[in-house]
Amino acid sequence: MALTGSVTLGPDRTGRIVAIVDGVIAAAADPTAPVLACPDGDIAAGAVCAHTHLYSALAPYGMPAPEPAPTNFVEILERVWWQLDRGLDLDLMRLSARDYIAKALLAGTTSLIDHHESPNCIAGSLAVLQQAAEDLGLRALLCYGATERNGGRDEALTGLAECETVTPSALVRGMVGLHASFTVSDETVREAGDLARRLGTVMHVHVAEDAADVIDAKQRGYDGPLERLIDLGGLPTGSIIAHGVHLAPAQVRFAEAQGLWFVHNPRSNEGNRVGYAASLTASAHVALGTDGWPADMATENRALRRLAEANGDEHFAGRLEAGQTLMAERFGFAAAGLAVGAPGDVVVREDGKVRHVIVAGRPVVRDGQLIGADAEAIEAEARAAAPALWQRIAALP
Repeated sequence: MALTGSVTLGPDRTGRIVAIVDGVIAAAADPTAPVLACPDGDIAAGAVCAHTHLYSALAPYGMPAPEPAPTNFVEILERVWWQLDRGLDLDLMRLSARDYIAKALLAGTTSLIDHHESPNCIAGSLAVLQQAAEDLGLRALLCYGATERNGGRDEALTGLAECETVTPSALVRGMVGLHASFTVSDETVREAGDLARRLGTVMHVHVAEDAADVIDAKQRGYDGPLERLIDLGGLPTGSIIAHGVHLAPAQVRFAEAQGLWFVHNPRSNEGNRVGYAASLTASAHVALGTDGWPADMATENRALRRLAEANGDEHFAGRLEAGQTLMAERFGFAAAGLAVGAPGDVVVREDGKVRHVIVAGRPVVRDGQLIGADAEAIEAEARAAAPALWQRIAALP
């Protein structure tokens, strides 16, 4: 199936017409392209989830609560998410990715930036995620979050090598990933930065999500995790920093001057009780992510508004749109949103509900239903497989 196409949308109820030619929004329509009428709808650019974890989609399907219950962020990682990722195999990854992507598309999210971890099944993992994205028609940036938390340097090197395996396509690009600086050595940070530059891409890494990351960097002799990554050459221009909750405004401004992006993940930060990322207002390059929560970006944006108001943040607006700019930048498009030269990723809503979704000029959702796949069957298969993952986790040493 072709990954790009041409289509003309509209006019919608406001009279807007959007022409997509060969996957890109164009000034003039292709007269031979199909027309998708939407007289009762509203045409908008597709949403971008700028930081997530596809491997987390099975968690809502009965993942047992950890015992004893975590009392801090590091224990949440150790007893929940680091157990989940260690239990994954390639088939479970496939089911998780397909379920997450299907739900994202049905929510009007046309692009996501993923950060993957599966320490006991690294080789081939990104190919599975790429196949899921291309099969269902979602645009994605992929990386493996290299770490030393289980197998030391050998594990990190295997993770970095996996980042090299993404074959660029119309819908998918690769990045280099690190889990977080407190789980890797200086040597791994340097090598990750060198790899990103060699591949002509960027780094995607968790930074200062919790105070533990800051404490670790200072114990290593650095001013903080951001400074450590920059000093070691681990953050090429355009790199993506997830969270930044425990950075000061001056650090955020410094990152802005280095040409770095931030991703705010409000629901995850609230759920993990790590705080509100108030200092991100010091940067103009802040996108919105979910950190593994469902990629319903309208819901995430409402959570951002609620938490921003509760924390006295008056400068939170525009983060959804910033994600479109970030994605266009990484794919080399001339513009973002609905401007000419932007990716042909468009959503039509009626009465606030997603009706049609176009990615790269190709319809992937029509009349609220996935095209070429059954979302209910995808979820049913994922639910049925989840108990096997809980058994694998229970058997981990």
